[in-house]
Amino acid sequence: MAALHVAVAVVVDARQQVLISRRATAAHQGGLWEFPGGKVEPGESVNEALARELREELGIEPGASRPLLLVPFDYGDKAVLLDVHLVTQFRGEARGLEGQPLAWVSPAQLSQYRFPAANLAIVDAVQQALGD
Repeated sequence: MAALHVAVAVVVDARQQVLISRRATAAHQGGLWEFPGGKVEPGESVNEALARELREELGIEPGASRPLLLVPFDYGDKAVLLDVHLVTQFRGEARGLEGQPLAWVSPAQLSQYRFPAANLAIVDAVQQALGD
């Protein structure tokens, strides 16, 4: 099974709060919280996918970003490669354009939310990079 390449954004605001959103109930791993992002389309770079997904999901335009980590994960029914980037500057105000609830939380508060298993490595990396 080929892994689905997913661009993931850890969006951080000026107060060092991290943006998370809740997955739709009908989606894979539905009802859990996640970091915004989505599938990297054929012919698209990770940065292009990040910009497109942030525009479509949240109505923001990323500015400064850098790679944070790669997370290969196999759920059994689906394998993913999460290509995670830390987005430290953006334009616009994040809104759940797909009806998804959003929350701005401190790195320490991330541990209080339920994430898909593949996202746990991201939580750890964010807490190390930004402090918990």
